[in-house]
Order: sequence, then C-alpha cells, then structure tokens
Amino acid sequence: MFTWNRIAVRFAYEWRDDSGQWYRSYGNENWEFQDDGLMATRFAAINDLPNSEAERKYHWLLDRRPDDHPRLSDLGL
Repeated sequence: MFTWNRIAVRFAYEWRDDSGQWYRSYGNENWEFQDDGLMATRFAAINDLPNSEAERKYHWLLDRRPDDHPRLSDLGL
C-alpha cells in the first residue's frame, strides 16, 4: 500500500545459515520518506522460523519471483 510518503509492505523469504539450516523470515515493514525521497523512518517486525528443506516454499534461483508463483496469502503466510 502506498499513500503520500509512506509505504507498508508484507514480505516472506527463505535463507540458510552456514550450517545449512533453512529459515523462513516473514513480517511487515512500514517506511516513511522525506520530501527528497530519502528514507526517514523504517519500522520492521520480522519473524525467523527454522524449517526443513522439505518445508521450503520458494525454489527459484537468484531472480524475481516467477509470475505464476503463488502469492503470500495463497501459501498461508
């Protein structure tokens, strides 16, 4: 959602640590921008949950999400 100088986003991504443990990080962020376009405020609430390789929901390589991939709501996130 975008209104004037504020944006609110919901996100989810997956990553693994150096030991190979997978995590899913998800949450919400609120950004507020100054008149010159620079960020003035960022508030983030992020949850990191460990998961297994079998529980992963994202399987594409370093690129944008494919157009036909389910949305966060479709995945229950």
